[in-house]
Amino acid sequence: MENLVKLSQIIVALSVLYVWTFRFHNVIIEFKQFGLSDLTRNFVGATKIALATLLLAGIWYPSLVLIPSILMGVFMLVAQYFHFKVSNPFIKHLPSLILLLLCGFIAYSSI
Repeated sequence: MENLVKLSQIIVALSVLYVWTFRFHNVIIEFKQFGLSDLTRNFVGATKIALATLLLAGIWYPSLVLIPSILMGVFMLVAQYFHFKVSNPFIKHLPSLILLLLCGFIAYSSI
């Protein structure tokens, strides 16, 4: 079970880091579609990258995992809200939904 939690932490962290670095052009498009400002986008990006870093550090320091997993889950829940708000197809909801479920699993396991 412990290995599954660590694997989940790695999946969430690397997914977020990948999207916010190598796929940033998609993030820009989505935030414009959602009607959110550049300042909001930059705040969300910096926060998600920091949380992803904490999730990775949590592999060696488990006490760091609970709060970042909950906060990352909140970001994924908000992403679901905005995908519903702009009526995106389900395929667009899927990545943040999977990461939301993984964050819930990580948080539950670290309690």
